[in-house]
Amino acid sequence: MTSASYAFILAVFLALPCGPGALQAADPAPKQETVGQPKPGDTFTNSIAMKLAYIPPGEFTMGSPKTEVGREAHETQHKVTLTKGYYIGIYTVTQAQWKAVMGESASRFKGDNLPVDEVLWSDAVTFCKKLSEKEGRQYRLPTEAEWEFACRAGTTTVFNTGDDAAALGEAAWFGGHGDTDSTHPVGQKKPNAWGLYDMHGNVWQWCSDGFGNYPRDEVTDPAGAADDSRHVLRGGDWRCPPRLCRSAKRFGSGPNYRDDVFRGFRVVLSPEVKGK
Repeated sequence: MTSASYAFILAVFLALPCGPGALQAADPAPKQETVGQPKPGDTFTNSIAMKLAYIPPGEFTMGSPKTEVGREAHETQHKVTLTKGYYIGIYTVTQAQWKAVMGESASRFKGDNLPVDEVLWSDAVTFCKKLSEKEGRQYRLPTEAEWEFACRAGTTTVFNTGDDAAALGEAAWFGGHGDTDSTHPVGQKKPNAWGLYDMHGNVWQWCSDGFGNYPRDEVTDPAGAADDSRHVLRGGDWRCPPRLCRSAKRFGSGPNYRDDVFRGFRVVLSPEVKGK
């Protein structure tokens, strides 16, 4: 054997793993299905073409300053910490997505890419439950804190476009800006800094919380009031003046009260790893 051949065999031998069973094939790692190990900017698309964006944990000041035009007394500013990241719908739920889950339209205005409207809070919750069963993952309505954190996308201004209502038209369908005869297809305006469309205007958006007064102290992962007589709506709609489309604007409505064509929603999905 030449010295070159010996050197080659020795190199191969040294590269082999050592220890008992080292020459046995290792068991393959279990397959996993995952939405995550997500990072800011990640997106996820489910089986009904619903696209969601990942929102990382963070802190923000919820509510509005006393100097904000249109402010209401229950918008008390307070620090909120969200310890868990979440995926949230890039768009409000469309009529095509609603029909894929619920089997029929719940809207006055008709169009697959229009947001669902005339949605009861209780029906939005039912949609989330059925979508969870269909997808094998837990979908739900956002908490009010999750909604505002996502809407602001790091801003502290009246709108996520700034303080000037004139700039709101770049990101929102609202009263006095363009056609106000109906809702509009989702995603036609500019998104916010986190890639979310129509956080202002088009349709009001249900949150999971009961409507109640804000705390004055710092809170972590708030779930809102436990009162089920009214639930929170956010964002404004296609007929609202700018003051009703503010990032901090909120109002409460009964879960089974259908008020014209104001109400739609978007969903939240918690990151998860699911073994197969």
